[in-house]
Amino acid sequence: MKFAKPALDIPAQIALLEARGLTVPDHARAAHFLRYISYYRLRAYWMTLEAPAVQGQAHGFVAGASFEDILNLYIFDRQLRLLMIDAIERVEVAVRGVWAHQMAIRYGSHGYLDPGLYANPRFFANGMASFEEEFDRSRDTFILHYKRKYTAPKLPPVWMAAEILSFGQLSKWIENLRASADRQALARPFGIDERIFCSFLRHLAVVRNICAHHGRLWDRALTVKMVLPKYPRDLAVSMNPAAPAAIYNSLTMLAHILATVAPGSHWKSELGALLAATPGLNMAAMGFPADWQTRPAWKLS
Repeated sequence: MKFAKPALDIPAQIALLEARGLTVPDHARAAHFLRYISYYRLRAYWMTLEAPAVQGQAHGFVAGASFEDILNLYIFDRQLRLLMIDAIERVEVAVRGVWAHQMAIRYGSHGYLDPGLYANPRFFANGMASFEEEFDRSRDTFILHYKRKYTAPKLPPVWMAAEILSFGQLSKWIENLRASADRQALARPFGIDERIFCSFLRHLAVVRNICAHHGRLWDRALTVKMVLPKYPRDLAVSMNPAAPAAIYNSLTMLAHILATVAPGSHWKSELGALLAATPGLNMAAMGFPADWQTRPAWKLS
């Protein structure tokens, strides 16, 4: 089928929304956000306010739906992403530091480059190719210094590698380690088992990319699911296995890890305040169980 939808200017967009049953109390305000956010991006947030479609017609809106409801949900999702980025940054830096230290102490400055450490040769080769490209194009001062001063090995020591590997690549390097003892040594400082740790890193890299590209997060079905832990018990009982693709479990794991890597953080209370300040928020769509605040991972010490 050939795409034939016409482009609409902003007054026509507002008229279309109103014709479909959306209340737009302030046209100038709506025009501002349609111009600087866009109709298409905001559409992802009004889908939850759409009524079932009548055959042959476009979706209308449920009775009482307002442009302000859409805007409130958009603002909430933006603030949620910012909180996620804050938590992910702390966890990511911690993972990089633990990986660099563990590999350096156990295998030496360049031991991480030994293909014998890795279970899947093809994954290792692909990872090396990506890392070499990153190294070659890096303009970081410490990488330029290494290139000027040292002729061999070509690639830098692991503590420098930890700073330029993408988080997605680093998660693959860790998961591909052949020895479970190595993976366990990396997971132990975070209070989880190596299988859960590797699964969470893979999952977190996806969530990180959603946040970095300003994607809708709050009710998204996450395609790369994390394996839910069975222990420690306080973490396990705080999870929601009934919603494996929802963001709640990701938030719960972050809360658990932040308690170790950033014990002075107010992240949990900031998240709670954001949720409480968003009227009409469908928390079940995020995977939150009704009793989430009483679960151990979410109790404020």
